[in-house]
Amino acid sequence: MLKSISARQRKEPPVPHIAVVGSGPSGVYTAQGLVQQAGVPDLRVDVLDRLPCPYGLVRYGVAPDHEKIKSLQGNLRTVLEDERVRFLGGVEVGPALPPAKLLDLYHAVVYCVGAAADRHLGVPGEDLPGSWSATDFVAWYSAHPDASDHGFVHGVRAAVAIGVGNVAVDVTRILARGAAELAPTDMPEAALRTLAVSEVRDVYMVGRRGPSQARFTTKELRELGGLPDTEIVVDARELALDPAYTDPSALPAANRRNVEVLRAWAAAPPRADARRRIHLRFFLRPAEIVDGGGRVAGVQFERTRPDGQGGVLGTGMYEEIPAQLVLRSVGYRGVPLEGLPFDEALGTVPHAAGRVLRDGRASLGEYVAGWIKRGPTGVIGTNRPCAKETVTSLLADAPALVRKDLAQDPLAGLLDAGVRPVEWGGWRAIERAEAELGRSLGRGSVKIPDWAGLLGAARGS
Repeated sequence: MLKSISARQRKEPPVPHIAVVGSGPSGVYTAQGLVQQAGVPDLRVDVLDRLPCPYGLVRYGVAPDHEKIKSLQGNLRTVLEDERVRFLGGVEVGPALPPAKLLDLYHAVVYCVGAAADRHLGVPGEDLPGSWSATDFVAWYSAHPDASDHGFVHGVRAAVAIGVGNVAVDVTRILARGAAELAPTDMPEAALRTLAVSEVRDVYMVGRRGPSQARFTTKELRELGGLPDTEIVVDARELALDPAYTDPSALPAANRRNVEVLRAWAAAPPRADARRRIHLRFFLRPAEIVDGGGRVAGVQFERTRPDGQGGVLGTGMYEEIPAQLVLRSVGYRGVPLEGLPFDEALGTVPHAAGRVLRDGRASLGEYVAGWIKRGPTGVIGTNRPCAKETVTSLLADAPALVRKDLAQDPLAGLLDAGVRPVEWGGWRAIERAEAELGRSLGRGSVKIPDWAGLLGAARGS
């Protein structure tokens, strides 16, 4: 008579344990895609982040006065609170925890680390005091713990934002807002106090191409027109340089709506009562940041014209806009992560459908999603199909991935490597501390802007 095999004697199928590096939208959508697979019910996901706080650019890149977009944190929270998902903040992949070591701890690793660097203009004077990336400014007013207070608006009456995307619109709007409008947000107290006494009166948002090619959304653009005590100044002659201005019917709907909004502003009568003015300028290419005694005094632009193929050509005519602050917003770029291959030309990790390529061959167990995979393109929702493609590739590889036996729970391996992760309870403690900080200031929740404060709150010290 055959003996029955006990549960202890049966070899249970291995449970895939995946690491997702990055807790912004692309990382959380990747985790969501993994745990929602009905065919792998026991799959577990650790979402790792260098910061002790989750949500990536939704927390540290979305302007504080954009409550609707910031409310996306609720959707991301639902994923991170899933019993199959574990948030581990304060975990930096680098020399102390290289990709090879991380892959030893997990069956697979998905890198969703975004594009952390900003692009430069490449013009003389770009390194002068008063010339910064929009990323630096956004990090400061968003309380990123790595941010520095560079005295952005101290002594500034006119500012120039170079670029015509949504980030340029955000920094333009923040510079033009008053303290009463920013106080209800979670902006850190130091930034709020600084902006409350700002003397900025003119903000110029400048693009090298025409309005039909601007990258801002119509919703973002229209918000500029709703700012109190602020006049929007648009020169109809610059709009007319755009071939699509007179007949925008052939444009995509979003671009057509942008042109219509700009056209209405150009036709509006001047406002004598405006306290601030936002100037939307087009067909101007930065040629030099003007040095005024060791700091920014303005920007010299070259007038451009359409080349008939979607680009622009210089005309040899120049114009200077006086300003004491210049914020460049001309795009992002991925940063190499030591231990992973990197395409310097594209600023991305080489991949095939999300599988990391090493010397042209897929590296089993290593994947990418988000901007580090496709470049800094699209909106938040674009990360969903991007993550789905990567998840599909990973799950197709799952039978090969789980052949590797994990010696221990990856968390124990992280602790052995000297890493002290901030788990979900630590993040909730940060939330409580920020709510308490806001109450003490007579505001709503207010972000803690420094590493010591965040880690102290997370660890109860």
